[in-house]
Amino acid sequence: MLTQITDFLNIGGPALWVIAGLSVVTLGLILWKLWRLSLMGAWRKGATEAAVGQWQIGQYDNALASLHTRTGLRARVVKAAMQASQTLPPEDAREETTRIARGALMDAGSGLRALDLIATIAPLVGLLGTVLGMIEAFQALQDSGARADPSALAGGIWEALLTTAAGMAVAIPASMALSWFDSINDRLAHDFDDLATRILTKGKQG
Repeated sequence: MLTQITDFLNIGGPALWVIAGLSVVTLGLILWKLWRLSLMGAWRKGATEAAVGQWQIGQYDNALASLHTRTGLRARVVKAAMQASQTLPPEDAREETTRIARGALMDAGSGLRALDLIATIAPLVGLLGTVLGMIEAFQALQDSGARADPSALAGGIWEALLTTAAGMAVAIPASMALSWFDSINDRLAHDFDDLATRILTKGKQG
């Protein structure tokens, strides 16, 4: 099996090896992002919603206590908003909450730039491999002169085009994953703003 994979990659030359490496990195990034977002509670909001509900009816201590052991992204922002609301003037409380929310969004977005880079360069590497392969095929055609074998030329062309197809095969899932992760970040940003606003407009002063 390993020999077959190696033979296949050798057909496309160095470009196909690079694309194969990018495919492994892409899969690793996607799995790592899923694991990280799960640890950060990107899809869990029940506890923070309940804490905000308690805060809005005046149960300030209970609301904070319920989030004491929570480490998720929403819980981090909500705790910061609650504590800032209790200890800072309204404008400063908003600034502090915004600072924490920005940090949480940066944590949620870690790794996305690498995924974006792969989605951009994988097709370019594939195209480069195709261009180099086509040059090699036509050089072979020129060297053969009148004894040119059309089947050999066709074989060289399809081998060259293989790298373009492989590059797109890596870029498409990378782009889809990037788009999905971006949508998660957008949802988190919306939730941060919504939760913080509900806290700060019902802030406990003093």
